[in-house]
Amino acid sequence: MPGLFSIDWRAIFMPELGLAELLVRGVLMYVIVFVLLRLVLRRNVGGIGTMDVLVIVLVSEVAGQGFLPDSRSVIDSAIVILVILSCSYIIEWLQYRFPAFERLTRDPKLKLVEDGRLLRNNMRREFVTEEELMAQIREEGCEDCREIKAAYIEADGRISIIKR
Repeated sequence: MPGLFSIDWRAIFMPELGLAELLVRGVLMYVIVFVLLRLVLRRNVGGIGTMDVLVIVLVSEVAGQGFLPDSRSVIDSAIVILVILSCSYIIEWLQYRFPAFERLTRDPKLKLVEDGRLLRNNMRREFVTEEELMAQIREEGCEDCREIKAAYIEADGRISIIKR
């Protein structure tokens, strides 16, 4: 039974696409998914940033293609994964070096409470319910919103509270 234990080494290691095409595909998919996530997910989920979610989803999708013989070669998948991780690294570097770029790619903090008064328009914009906000306020040891000077939803999705 030679077919049972035979391995097509060429199919595993020989890229099916050119390096330039793999690079363009990786960058395009990264940018497209990044923009879509940025437009749809205004805040991060539980401390996991949008960029982290993006990298995890894209890498898992591309890596999965390298596992099955009907898909791309392992090298194709590895190159696209390298492109995705490089895009993530470059964006993080640009955010660190250029504050204007960071403002484009990260959400600024948004005030939810000002001098004990709930800013309902901002809460609605971020889909923060009064119950969620009050739970965070109680976790800070306050019973009433009037004890709060300011509360913000931060870029990472957490709510920071400044007491009076």
